[in-house]
Amino acid sequence: MKTRDLDRERSEQARSLADFLHVYNENLSPAFPRASLVLLKQFKNTHENLFKPDGVWSLNVHRKKVMDWLRPSSF
Repeated sequence: MKTRDLDRERSEQARSLADFLHVYNENLSPAFPRASLVLLKQFKNTHENLFKPDGVWSLNVHRKKVMDWLRPSSF
């Protein structure tokens, strides 16, 4: 019997903008810049091609890309 992969389920879960913001910043290493609603809205406008028409967020699709996008703007 295969056990559930809870990390994978958490990463693939469709989330609202506010929920993604909370989960993204949760337990984030101090070495990485924190996100805000304003920054995530800017990211979404800049990277519209990463979003389906329903506009949901997920960690597996967006987290790394948000980290990479935030990094240059934080220096």
